[in-house]
Amino acid sequence: MCQDRMHELVVDAYKKAVSGKEAAAAAPAWKDVMEKGFARMDDEATIWAKSRTGGEPACRCELQTPARCDHVGSTAVVAVVGPNRVVVANSGDSRAVLCRAGVPVPLSVDHKPDRPDELERIKAAGGRVIYWDGARVLGVLAMSRAIGDGYLKPYVTSEPEVTVTERADDDECLILASDGLWDVVTNEMACEVVRACFRSNGPPSPPGCSRPKAVLPPPAGASGGGGGDTVVKGVDKAESDKACADAALLLAKLAIARRSADNVSVVVVDLRRPVP
Repeated sequence: MCQDRMHELVVDAYKKAVSGKEAAAAAPAWKDVMEKGFARMDDEATIWAKSRTGGEPACRCELQTPARCDHVGSTAVVAVVGPNRVVVANSGDSRAVLCRAGVPVPLSVDHKPDRPDELERIKAAGGRVIYWDGARVLGVLAMSRAIGDGYLKPYVTSEPEVTVTERADDDECLILASDGLWDVVTNEMACEVVRACFRSNGPPSPPGCSRPKAVLPPPAGASGGGGGDTVVKGVDKAESDKACADAALLLAKLAIARRSADNVSVVVVDLRRPVP
């Protein structure tokens, strides 16, 4: 519910930001758009947690912790991919990584309680960071920003950090994932896994079934004779969707195989195709 609703709220904030402007000249202040979308999502999550009626749980988490929905929260990393730029808003320790010509480019910085600026913000609000199996806000939460977690406000805030990155011709993919992946897989390894899936276009077709092959980027460090086909725009949509799904699944399985102790959620976006 929160995932779909977050998309709706960001779209609504965007439409309000460009309302009355000519479409071609519309240039919303993305920081303001994302902050408003995240704030509304946080408010709705807080209200939702208190709105249970007739003994029904307000959220699935309450089935495990009755009457403690205010103790439930979530990281949130949101990306808007346009034809010229990628906008990323992050609150928590999920992460967005852009793979550009085989090189990982982080588009967000994890919100850990012992990050110097986050530590100062928490202290200024009257809170403390206690080291209990790692740095935790009040010794409880291992991240300093999140949607929800009402009982830890104002030390834990939903306000996102926003980055706007210009797209380049050699952009290959965008990886959005929770810390369950990043705790055990490096940015470099994640990019290589996705690139491998892009090169192979997923598993082979069944016998007797042919499918067109797209020109895909070579492995990092590989040298090609012509050098002109390292990145090709206009990759077939079906092939692209399958490669992204395969890559996300493979990354999730890799994190689990490496005994990740946290939730693992992965989304892979193909940047070789132009945005319609």
